Amino acid sequence: MKTQSFFSRGRLSASVAPVVLGLAMISLPSYAQTAPAADDAAATEGETIVVTGSLISNPNLKLSSPVAVISSEEVELRQTNVAEEFLRQLPSAIPSIGSAVNNGNGGASFVNLRGIGSIRNLVLIDGQRIVPANLGGAVDLNNIPLALIERTDILTGGGTTTYGADAIAGVVNFITRRDFSGLEATLSEQITEKGDGNVLRADITIGANFDDGKGNAVFSVGYQQSDPVFQGDRAFSVQNISSTSGAAGGSGTSVPGRLTARRIDPATGLPSTAPGAVGGVSQNATLQLSQTGTSLITPYAPFNFNPFNIFQTPFERFNIYGQARYEISDRVEIYTSGLFSKNTVRTIIAPSGTFGTTVTLPISNPFIPNLVRLQICAVDTNPSAAIYTPRFTPAECAAAATATSTTDPNYREVLTAIPRRFVEGGTRNSAFTTQIFNYGAGVRGDVTDNIRYDIFGSYGESENTQRQTGNGLASRLRRAVRATNANTCIDTDGGNCRPINLFGQQGSITPAQLGYLLGVSTTSTTQTSLAQVKGVLSGDTGEFAIAETPIGFAVGVEYRHYVGSSVSDLASQTPGEVLGNGAASPDVTGAYDATDVFGELVVPLLEDTSFAKSLTLELGGRYSDYSTAGKSYTYKVGGSYEPVDGVKIRGNYVRGARAPNIGELFSPQVTGLTTLTLDPCAGQAPVNNANLRAVCIAQGAPASVIGSISNPSANQANATSGGNPLLKVEKTKTYTFGAVIQPAVVPGLSVTVDYFNIDIKGAISSPTVGDVFTGCFGNITAASASNPACIVAIRRNPLTGGLDGDTATTPGLLFVQSNLGRRKTRGIDLSINYKRDIGFADYSFSFDGTFTDSNKFQATPSSLNRECVGFYSANCGSLQPKFAWTQRTSLTFADRFTASLLWRHTSKFRQEPDDIINGNGPVCNQIPVGQPNSNICGPGIDFSKIKAANYYDLAGRFELSDNVVLTITVQNLLDKQPKGVGSGVGTTAFNSGNVFPSTFDPLGRRYAAAVKFKF
Repeated sequence: MKTQSFFSRGRLSASVAPVVLGLAMISLPSYAQTAPAADDAAATEGETIVVTGSLISNPNLKLSSPVAVISSEEVELRQTNVAEEFLRQLPSAIPSIGSAVNNGNGGASFVNLRGIGSIRNLVLIDGQRIVPANLGGAVDLNNIPLALIERTDILTGGGTTTYGADAIAGVVNFITRRDFSGLEATLSEQITEKGDGNVLRADITIGANFDDGKGNAVFSVGYQQSDPVFQGDRAFSVQNISSTSGAAGGSGTSVPGRLTARRIDPATGLPSTAPGAVGGVSQNATLQLSQTGTSLITPYAPFNFNPFNIFQTPFERFNIYGQARYEISDRVEIYTSGLFSKNTVRTIIAPSGTFGTTVTLPISNPFIPNLVRLQICAVDTNPSAAIYTPRFTPAECAAAATATSTTDPNYREVLTAIPRRFVEGGTRNSAFTTQIFNYGAGVRGDVTDNIRYDIFGSYGESENTQRQTGNGLASRLRRAVRATNANTCIDTDGGNCRPINLFGQQGSITPAQLGYLLGVSTTSTTQTSLAQVKGVLSGDTGEFAIAETPIGFAVGVEYRHYVGSSVSDLASQTPGEVLGNGAASPDVTGAYDATDVFGELVVPLLEDTSFAKSLTLELGGRYSDYSTAGKSYTYKVGGSYEPVDGVKIRGNYVRGARAPNIGELFSPQVTGLTTLTLDPCAGQAPVNNANLRAVCIAQGAPASVIGSISNPSANQANATSGGNPLLKVEKTKTYTFGAVIQPAVVPGLSVTVDYFNIDIKGAISSPTVGDVFTGCFGNITAASASNPACIVAIRRNPLTGGLDGDTATTPGLLFVQSNLGRRKTRGIDLSINYKRDIGFADYSFSFDGTFTDSNKFQATPSSLNRECVGFYSANCGSLQPKFAWTQRTSLTFADRFTASLLWRHTSKFRQEPDDIINGNGPVCNQIPVGQPNSNICGPGIDFSKIKAANYYDLAGRFELSDNVVLTITVQNLLDKQPKGVGSGVGTTAFNSGNVFPSTFDPLGRRYAAAVKFKF
């Protein structure tokens, strides 16, 4: 279906911002949820309190859902600029796509609670959904207006009954300030000790009450700009290191290039007549051009792409948020809010190249050195040849070298791959520009003294446009290579084509050649929209009650309409056309509706009895009807028990659900990239194993290349995946059980401990790399060559036999989406807070920690039930520690100066024991000392594990006057460097620059200062 975008294909109308802001200032905002989100919600008489995790707004009801709270003061002490920065440090979360992800960043930032995927948690503002940023339904945290956020509530138990689909892992609810009056302006600056990574942020917020307090309006504007930090500017990442050998690594697409070719006998200048006769090199070895460009050599030196990549993505944002409310009468309040944000995230990666793209090369190409020409002529093109046969005789080769026209009888050409980095053309750059608006309005009030209503509706749109430069097009490369003189191509492309020299030394490709090859930018745009309306009737039963407190209830209906599309230019849609771009980007369009009916009850059963201070039962249910996935029922049962003052036991059981999103349903099958270090068919392994050889050939490898197949270049293999319109709702069971302790004998102390267990059945998922390979190579027999797990799930390059290269001809690994998966995670959350006056200062201590006992994922019933807690591999993605905590100690003197130390801890990791394919066994230096190759990584280097890391951030907050506050923070106070494990041991997005930069700080010590003016 086609929809008319509010942004008119990428350009926001000049009237949008005034309209959004005007409506936000004139019409009017929901009650901000200003109560503490845990158990001690206090309220003045008549004030409505909305507690995250429930639809029932009654401050007298202490609920059972475990909710963590991050105050605006905590965010200020951390000098956080975007929400993703502090959410990725939550002990209950693992890093998702964010500012530390370069290759794999789509221009947005997300949160991943419990490590079960960013699509399985909800992000709300004041309890309401906002438009997602992508076809997966996730909200971009770059657009959250931090200047207006009073606190952030994190519900870390299942929330689907209360909030609907997607809240399986929990909810992040940003609570804005209500009744803000005055002016507040903040200016902050941040820079690393190395002098790079500068971040500038400025915010101004203005608000006022009017009509004797019946109304309030607030308006906030913010700007942020951050600079890149290059991997080449850090000693541990300047050189790409192989995780499997410890040697200098990188991409095989090196300078000046390499060819798939046979060797010739250097004594005679004629083709060798025996396989592997020269230097032990096999007949169809992949060889490196010498630095002079005059011959082929082995082994080749890989291209070091690290220095061009970045640890901190450049970012620029302009955001506006406005909200207002007005009490028409004692029983009616209207409210509204409007959000607009425009941000640009830039990613930078190493220069483009041919990346194994197959080209048709004339023997008379003017740039081929003579010795290389002889070597190319020696290549055997007959896959079934049992003995060596030259492609062309020496006489044919010599005659073909002089042919200047395709009509010449002596003209000859060969199909080959010539990997070459276009270092002369500079880096590949992507600019992701996101524009989002979200506008909501509603009316709420009292039906009776005990019953309230709230009717709310909103509409939002997001548009993310990617503009890429520096990639080059495969069709232009093929034209530029197919030339018989240095000035014109056989296909002139309207006179634009310029022949390219892939054989010379660095600098041999001229600006004119690059201008034709790289002189084109590509564009793709993703648009999403969300229209929703919700009505809730809530209150209590008044005098009818089992205990003293009446029964609280809420019932309501909700309707949501999601639309998403992705539109790309022709080059981006064509498989393999954009060089080094991974997957093609075919157009995608999809939509679905969700209609929900829901209800909740909170029933106080006992109060102030001899054996119970209180006993409360909580019930909830939701019926959902999805236009794509059908019907779903969810419910929750929970409660809390206070045997005495200061001790409460609480628990919940939730049957939840998540419906497939637009991307999972409607994305077409495309071939992109996945992380793979070692290929079982590479090297000599299939030469000595007949069954393995048969499998490699059955997967599409030519028989003539067996023994010379290379591992994937830059640890990236091709992979084919897409959506599945037959997907259904995934079902979950969530248990939480815990206690809240606030002992009267220790005033100011509160302790909470909660056990969580989340079990997802029918999980929408696809196999991991390890699953695909184990399904085929886990037990090779004579029958494996006809096993669908081998010959359907894995398809090879028809030219080289590898798993990388032209995506138009090499599907690689097949990842099929299904409802056959299962995820299960369990662990314990612990929170301790203590405050007291110690005479000369106010002392405060806070601790938040999560022990994750297990997080298992099984893609299909026949797949490995994979454990990823405490492990790293390409199968596990972002790192999830066994134990993580944050602990802050603060001293406040005379209410004017606060000194605060934050301790961030992440427990140790080691290589996943079941990573038998991607690591093919041990990584660097796991071989016992004294055995052959035990020092392959050099003395003292071990890539098989990462020690626990501790980071300390020191902050000082100075209230210079009633109107001016200065905050100074030193992050990573001890300048702790990340542990290197090389590249290729994890996924490209999270294992970059030889480290895991989203988990272990690669920037080093940083200084930040912010000044706030309040009037």
